[in-house]
Amino acid sequence: MATVLIGGGTGLIGNRLSELLQIEGHTVLHLSRSKNLEAKYPAYEWDLHRQSIDMEAVEQADYIINLAGAGIADKPWTSDRKRIIIDSRTKSNALLRKAALERATPPKAYLASAAIGIYGDRGDTLLTEESEPGQSGFLAESCRAWEAAIKDWQPTGIRTVGIRIGVVLSTEGGALPKMMMSLPVGVAPYFGNGQAWYSWVHIDDVARLFIHALENEEMAGFYNGVAPHPVRNKALVKAMVDAKNAKALLVPAPAFALRLGMGEMADAVLSSARVSADKTEATGFDFAYPKVEDAFQALFKQSERSA
Repeated sequence: MATVLIGGGTGLIGNRLSELLQIEGHTVLHLSRSKNLEAKYPAYEWDLHRQSIDMEAVEQADYIINLAGAGIADKPWTSDRKRIIIDSRTKSNALLRKAALERATPPKAYLASAAIGIYGDRGDTLLTEESEPGQSGFLAESCRAWEAAIKDWQPTGIRTVGIRIGVVLSTEGGALPKMMMSLPVGVAPYFGNGQAWYSWVHIDDVARLFIHALENEEMAGFYNGVAPHPVRNKALVKAMVDAKNAKALLVPAPAFALRLGMGEMADAVLSSARVSADKTEATGFDFAYPKVEDAFQALFKQSERSA
């Protein structure tokens, strides 16, 4: 069993990943703004602004996983917010790289989250890890800077894996609770004309993919962290309504209204990215929830059991 140090461990993915790692018998450590060794996952301090980190945590780690990053849709995209979004990703990767190189022996591997936002708004094009990055829009811009910071690890000789994560489905946070907000009043909105491709992934599958990448020494480079069957936005909303057995009318949220209300941040819901999981599956990874209908059914059943 290994000791795994996680940056961003208290986030949506980090929390589930920590649980699954611990179930498998691994020791999980978190990086946090303050030290707390009595926490469920002992927390060690790091500070991205000062570029400081508790080396005691880094020295213990067999593997380092970085999931840190300010929320894309948490606040309006002012110039200051855009800088925070980029810095939280680039500076965390840079700080962990510097700390890892200060060790007498390097960690066995470095795993980092990335995002399918790297592809930009690409319509119906099937996108693979070899596809060119998008060149317009803040999502693609921020993801290019993010991946450049991850690629800085590659010359170290430490096995480096980047997971380009899609829309994470979970009842505990992320997009799904927001999608469900209007169901009690009998409305289920889809965005624009509803034809944008959404490349999604069940929370358990993306957490398991990080463990798979940790254990599979052949994996290096970037992989798409999406289920093998992307769906259009309207189909995603319909699948959610059906799985929930909700009496809700599917209605469009017009693109112009979203642009008026959200500004540039509307790109986060209007962009189309039809992303392939072929390379990920070729590593031997088996998605437990390859189809969105199964993912929603499982999520809602689990939520009912937990209520």
